Amino acid sequence: MNLTQMWTLLVGLYRSSVAVMTTTPTPTQLPRSIPVRLDFDGLAAGFARALAHLDKAATKELDRVEFDPVLRELVRVRASQLNGCSYCIDMHSKDARAIGETEQRLYALPAWRETPFFTDRERAALAFTESVTLLATDHVPTADYNAVAAQFTPDEVAALLALIVTINAWNAVGVSTRAWEPGSYQL
Repeated sequence: MNLTQMWTLLVGLYRSSVAVMTTTPTPTQLPRSIPVRLDFDGLAAGFARALAHLDKAATKELDRVEFDPVLRELVRVRASQLNGCSYCIDMHSKDARAIGETEQRLYALPAWRETPFFTDRERAALAFTESVTLLATDHVPTADYNAVAAQFTPDEVAALLALIVTINAWNAVGVSTRAWEPGSYQL
């Protein structure tokens, strides 16, 4: 008896049956909202205002060095993906689309290293974003810093770092407090 005959014989011994069937919930079965844990904006209003000022300061730096607006949004989305901030992912994906980013690149962002869709400059910024966001892992490897420094001027690197620090701060608030409902952001 050859291997194929033996396999066919063994498979034939088992009858197929469906004892338990799993289903995927339809959109109408899914919860409509994620409950807010803490009204951060109301309870830490002074800090919330300071965080908004930090965001404005980072944006001023980005504007000063004429940092690409689309790349800004890609950085915000990627950091938010790493941190699991659904509100910020939704917000910055919408903002990116509004200024011309493609669906293809947004969908490919988690796997940017494996796609041909991003320039060397974007790749350097995304690698630096990941290193800074996950800094406890490798403390921003020299290779990632050198790659970003090769693509951007020192002023641009400083502005990019300001952006990364700021989005990570927003993500920390959003993830820990669920202060803002995912999907509620409108342009």
